[in-house]
Amino acid sequence: MPTLTVTGIIDILVVAFLVYQALMVVRGTRAGHILIGISFMVLLYGVAVWAGLEALRSVLNFIVPYLGLAIIVLFQSEIRRTLASIGRKGWLTAGFRSSESIHEIVLAVEQLSEQKTGALIVLERDIGLRTFVESGVPLEARISRDLFLSIFQPGLPLHDGAVIVQKDRIAAAACFLPLTTNPLLSRNLGTRHRAAIGITEETDCLSLVVSEETGRVSVAAGGELTAGIPIAAITERINQHFGVQRPQSEAPLIVHAPHVVAERPEERRAERVNLP
Repeated sequence: MPTLTVTGIIDILVVAFLVYQALMVVRGTRAGHILIGISFMVLLYGVAVWAGLEALRSVLNFIVPYLGLAIIVLFQSEIRRTLASIGRKGWLTAGFRSSESIHEIVLAVEQLSEQKTGALIVLERDIGLRTFVESGVPLEARISRDLFLSIFQPGLPLHDGAVIVQKDRIAAAACFLPLTTNPLLSRNLGTRHRAAIGITEETDCLSLVVSEETGRVSVAAGGELTAGIPIAAITERINQHFGVQRPQSEAPLIVHAPHVVAERPEERRAERVNLP
């Protein structure tokens, strides 16, 4: 009986880790259903060989050998994202960390939302967006609210397309992004929202979208879109995505303090006015 050595334990742990990572990649996505279908065909082939079902085995003999190629074609985006995440874990961190930059971005998004001006801002994390930066107009400018408002001003040349932020600089504007092809998404989503989702399917960036019809702010990350996020929650969402930990005691001061200061005096004045 073979004994379990240290090498054997390491081997088992590595294989288990790879299987786990593969399952995490396809969990909750359309790729999961495809993987279930492929696994069912492989299982059916094994049953046909074990039970001696020659007709079924002959048919599956023409299909099973091509499953490897099918997996590469069907899961190309997931494989690319997984390899990129493996290459960046732990030692490559290119995401910005400046709280001042985040503040300027949130202020710009808030004003764009109030004006119902369509906008798409992509925040680069660890996976580089150089390919998409080169598709737009290079700026290499300091992050500021006024610059964002100028870029997305309707009728100007840079209004269409996305603004890509690298670290604490606005790298480019009017950038072209890949559109998501997820059939499960609502047909009511426009090109701007589909581009926001599409870029996050291929990279680990964060996309901020402002609807020009409703003024609602949406956030896309990891191929998923969260619509209707309050302005007060955007800062926390960015910090969470980029791994910026803030003491819990300070969070209410930043997010809720402006509303408390603005509302309570008005409520007190209203009470005083209504007194007989």
